[in-house]
Amino acid sequence: MPREQITELLIAHRGGDAEAFQKLVPLVYDDLRRIAGQQLARLRFGDTLNTTALVHEAYLKLLDQTRIDVEDRAHFFAVAARAMRQIIIDYARRRSAEKRGAGRPAVSLDSVQIGVEEQAETLLAIDSALHRLSQLNERLTRVVECRYFAGLSEQETADALTVSLRTVQRDWMKGKAWLRQELAG
Repeated sequence: MPREQITELLIAHRGGDAEAFQKLVPLVYDDLRRIAGQQLARLRFGDTLNTTALVHEAYLKLLDQTRIDVEDRAHFFAVAARAMRQIIIDYARRRSAEKRGAGRPAVSLDSVQIGVEEQAETLLAIDSALHRLSQLNERLTRVVECRYFAGLSEQETADALTVSLRTVQRDWMKGKAWLRQELAG
């Protein structure tokens, strides 16, 4: 029932019902928290960026768009994955700027902060590589966003992008290989 209800609310929102998006949030909130929690645990941002903050920022980013043209539940999570990627990359950029001083006096860093700073640099490199990849193959970029930034499973990614599971598996392998090559070079 919730899957159909989510799709109905997205269709209503696309049709101009401003309240539909507000009704959608309670239905997808737990899924968004799960996705955000998986990402933050994997990315090891620690206490500086938490699951709730990431979900709320993603919600605000989605809400800020005047018209979200999503077709169904799966497509919504693909759009949410992109929003989370943008938020995480913006956070990494801020962390990277702080690392370089950002107008502040130099302070010593403890080992946890060093790990976060190194992670920020890696995320910025990945984001830059993904921008280049999107010029070559937009679908590979979407697969990487769904798998890497949103932590979606292969099947969830296939559903979100409306492609076959095998296509996602092939694209995920290609995307990872392409990124490894770009990041190594």
